[in-house]
Amino acid sequence: MSIRTVNILMMEDNPTDVMLMREALANAKLRVDLHVAQDGVVGLEFLRRMGEHARAPRPDLILLDLNMPRNSGLEVLAELKADASLCSIPVVILTTSRAEDDVARAYAAHVNCYICKPMDFACFREIVRGIEDFWFTIVTLPKS
Repeated sequence: MSIRTVNILMMEDNPTDVMLMREALANAKLRVDLHVAQDGVVGLEFLRRMGEHARAPRPDLILLDLNMPRNSGLEVLAELKADASLCSIPVVILTTSRAEDDVARAYAAHVNCYICKPMDFACFREIVRGIEDFWFTIVTLPKS
């Protein structure tokens, strides 16, 4: 039986968080291709296969930080959910913000899940395992 490869787009401007994600995914049950966009503009270009991203794969899941330069996570989320060709891609907000207003606005904009980043790597790794188990083992996602 071959191991399925999943594509995850992480929109994150903090290189340390990207490094932690790569480390947490190193022992994933699935083969994961992690693609990173440092801001919302680049992330949308990736999703729309514009410019240098013309051959970008369609992600199976988007991990979206709220606090990014150029387009915030909430602005990106609004554009994603308004685009008929992208709105079916599950979006997980992965952010340091625990503000109730941010949580409420994210769900009002139809985010699929809101997760606060923990400060400790062991907890971060457990969250990544939970994301992997839920989105790629339990949930049935549409074919891309």
